[in-house]
Amino acid sequence: MRGENHLRQPYGTRAGPRRRQVLEKRLTGARWTHVALPSGDLDAAIEFYTTMTPLVVVSRHEDDQGRNAWLSNEGQVETPFVLVLVEFAADSGRRQPQLFPFAHLGMEMPEREDVDRVAAEARERGCLHWEPMDLPPPVGYVCALLDPDGNVVEISHNQRVFEEVRTLWGG
Repeated sequence: MRGENHLRQPYGTRAGPRRRQVLEKRLTGARWTHVALPSGDLDAAIEFYTTMTPLVVVSRHEDDQGRNAWLSNEGQVETPFVLVLVEFAADSGRRQPQLFPFAHLGMEMPEREDVDRVAAEARERGCLHWEPMDLPPPVGYVCALLDPDGNVVEISHNQRVFEEVRTLWGG
């Protein structure tokens, strides 16, 4: 799986001083870190998110209650945010939709063509939920997919969530 071990490598001396400084910091204040979704088929969910979105696996865990995977944007060190997919042993094999028909996870793409590309692949896979469409600001150009559990994942361009928040706090 692409990106599966990229955050598990030792901190080594190859990282520049700034990167080492960021990696060595501990949490000093409360922050939003993750969203967790149950899954009836963890492997199918991982394949969907690592193929249809920019997310990569950064960690996996397992115990007698089930197993989970943490997914995030590759290289997201300074502001980590994780999608936690959890397959509880008791629910394995049963779809676990939580985000439907409008509640969704949002992924913003840098180019309009990215939305069209993802929509075309989703159409082929049979998981396109909303066809690409232009909507008034602040929504932008969007389509939506259904993950293997039936959760909605919005793919957008020109929504400017990233841009607006970075502008607000001077990024």
